[in-house]
Formats: sequence, C-alpha cells, structure tokens
Amino acid sequence: MKILIQLEGFTVSGTSRTYNFQVIDEAGESRRFCVQVSLESFRATPLKFQDGPLITRERLLQELDLETQELHAKTHLAVGESDIQAYMARHYPPKVRKWSQPIKLARSSS
Repeated sequence: MKILIQLEGFTVSGTSRTYNFQVIDEAGESRRFCVQVSLESFRATPLKFQDGPLITRERLLQELDLETQELHAKTHLAVGESDIQAYMARHYPPKVRKWSQPIKLARSSS
C-alpha cells in the first residue's frame, strides 16, 4: 500500500523533541503521529539534531509496516536505544582504515 508521510514540524520540551507527522494512505485518509526522541539521546550518542527527522520517520515506518487490519499503528511512538544503534549503523558506518607500509625513499649518495 502506498502512503505519503509528511513531517509537520517538531516541538521541544525540557526532556525531548517530538516530531509530528501526517500520514495519508491511498484512499486519502489522513492520520497524525507523534514520535519522541529524548534530548539525552542527542547528548549521550553520536545522534545529531539533524538526524531527528529521518530517525523518527524511520521509526514511524517501522510501526506502519507492522500494522494490520486488526491492529493499527500506535499514534505516539518513541525512539529507543536499539533504534538509534540501528540508525547509526545504517547511516554512519564505521570508516575503514586502510593501512599501507610507509614508502622508503632512496637515499642519494653524496
């Protein structure tokens, strides 16, 4: 099923950022979702504020993928530690360090 997900903005409280989304399905039905990220997650992990919209959108998609006719997606979600770890692995993979032997320069005889 095709859906359209629109970020409508976010609100900041003393402990979190809450991203607000509108989801429109193929039939044109609209629903609103809120996905919360604790501010401590931005301090204690490599997660940046710029990552907020994408990680919350991915969390929302994860919830929508589990949705069935009988069980609808929760409208208030939170990004947890496992979500952050998976996000970081996908978007910031560790850099591969290439090591090579130092080049020995030939010495000129004087």
